[in-house]
Amino acid sequence: MVWTHIHPDFELEGHKFNACREFLRYVKENYPAHFAFLNDWCQPDNTLIAFTSGSTGEPKSIKLDKKAMLQSARRTINFFNLKPGKRVLINLSADYIAGKMMWVRALTGGWHVEVSAPDNKHIYQKLKNQSFDFGAMVPVQVQKNLDFIKHFKTLIIGGGVVSNRLQKSLEHLPVDIFATYGMTETVTHIAVKSLSKQALYKYNLPTEVYRVFEGIKIDVDDRGCLIIKAPDLNHEPIITNDVVRLIDKQHFQWLGRFDNIINTGGLKFVPEQLEEKIKPLLSQDFFIGSLPHPVLGKEIVLLVEGKVDKSKLNKLLVKNLGKYEMPKKIIDVAIFLRTSSGKIRRKAILQQIKSDPQKEGR
Repeated sequence: MVWTHIHPDFELEGHKFNACREFLRYVKENYPAHFAFLNDWCQPDNTLIAFTSGSTGEPKSIKLDKKAMLQSARRTINFFNLKPGKRVLINLSADYIAGKMMWVRALTGGWHVEVSAPDNKHIYQKLKNQSFDFGAMVPVQVQKNLDFIKHFKTLIIGGGVVSNRLQKSLEHLPVDIFATYGMTETVTHIAVKSLSKQALYKYNLPTEVYRVFEGIKIDVDDRGCLIIKAPDLNHEPIITNDVVRLIDKQHFQWLGRFDNIINTGGLKFVPEQLEEKIKPLLSQDFFIGSLPHPVLGKEIVLLVEGKVDKSKLNKLLVKNLGKYEMPKKIIDVAIFLRTSSGKIRRKAILQQIKSDPQKEGR
């Protein structure tokens, strides 16, 4: 199959292209950071290599089928009714699946594209007088550029958990805003949930529930983890480590990561569920983890980015958590380690704490 097709309505910053070679020349001269992927995409090979984000371990390479990438692009285009000529902003790195797929959707859907560097600080200054039909960001980009979000009609947010504080900043904006669920193995997102009231009403989609795209089938295994069946994206069912509550054939609620579950004194806790209870109490970033304990096996700990009044926080925690849910320690960390997309590297941070006992404390 030839992968050099460019939709006749596609434009890049007002420029149309009659051939892929002409398009690649323009990209190489103006946006060299995107050239490597787009050059790979336009080659006759049926597959290309992508890398995972590394949020739950070391980044790994995955071979992606270009037909699967096209199918994923069409699902997004159809779900959001993104017809040719729609104005779209691409501001994600083409090194990862989210950025790659924005280009595939744009070339396939005939969109009119503007490009901005994936910088987290004021990346939209040159575009502050423009509006866009569609865009995609990671949470840290949204947080740094809240004033610009109103320039979108539809915005999807992926690559990390949207904090309670950020969600509150978004829920009343006159924009269709969604959180996405997906991974490199599923060729980006296969489900979305609403983050703004406008999206909730328009799509009848509660903020805590994900809706899968058409053609995606879901189930759970004996651990309660999500199984994704999408033969056109991956020949084999994808068994995830995401603990979910299956609502029906189209909807599920994400509860947390199976590999994050804490077994303390024979009781099991999902950190993400405890974090939901703590969110209203903290304005800064935090997460629940565990450290070795001589009697319990593991003890629950609360890690907070920056300084916090531990005595005051502890009093609030007592009111919001059960007896056995209470963290044994509150640990403040100056700056959390993060992936390039802004995800908190939980395991790496906890490993640092284990290797330096001086950092532990209440």
